[in-house]
Amino acid sequence: MNLKPVVGVSACVKNIGQFAYHVTGDKYLRAVTLAANGLPMILPSLAELTDIEALLANLDGLLLTGSPSNVEPAHYQGPDSEAGTAHDPARDGTTLPLIRAAVAAGVPLLGICRGFQELNVAFGGSLHQKVHETGAYMDHREADDSSPALQFAPAHAMHIQPGGVFAALGLPAVIQVNSIHSQGIDRLASCLRVEAVAPDGLIEAVSVQDSLAFAVGVQWHPEWEVLSNPPYLSIFQAFGDACRQRAALRLGRAA
Repeated sequence: MNLKPVVGVSACVKNIGQFAYHVTGDKYLRAVTLAANGLPMILPSLAELTDIEALLANLDGLLLTGSPSNVEPAHYQGPDSEAGTAHDPARDGTTLPLIRAAVAAGVPLLGICRGFQELNVAFGGSLHQKVHETGAYMDHREADDSSPALQFAPAHAMHIQPGGVFAALGLPAVIQVNSIHSQGIDRLASCLRVEAVAPDGLIEAVSVQDSLAFAVGVQWHPEWEVLSNPPYLSIFQAFGDACRQRAALRLGRAA
């Protein structure tokens, strides 16, 4: 039987009118459904009400989405953010401990953009808040255009590192990716392995070394038009396969 794994998808907290809502982008939910062949379940950012152990016992995978908000710099001993920077403390309080628990429990994980940054911070790494102001890297922000097609268009090459998870998937040595971020990895967490770098040397994909299951983060957005981009699709299919293996073990059935 082809199991449909249950994939928890992180949510951001946004105010709509006078009330707070827990929201997740449509493109992430569709990518889980269509590319990973899973059943997406939005996870509210309710850290104080979340029993992480019970939650993970009912999940086969965890997808950490991108977001307009940044991880609060206090989580990595960084300087205060510039005034007006968007933050989401409820999401930080939920995802950071959830990441550590998911990896320890062998729950497959895929982090995208903010989720990639959360993965690094959760394990002790730090971030550049504005990569384009470091003097060491190019400007990785999206095109100054309101069209999603242009914002998510291929922006630069990505160099896949030998000997890692992506190389084992058969990804080409160089792929083209979109680029929609101002933050980036500064200090890499000690348990993470570099999977891919941008032409300027910025780390843009990592995996958790010696993890019990698939545990990868990418700085770009492979969920965008995933079905028509073979490297993006390969990443989501590998994530989905790992989630199905987890589901088979959890349910005691054949994948």
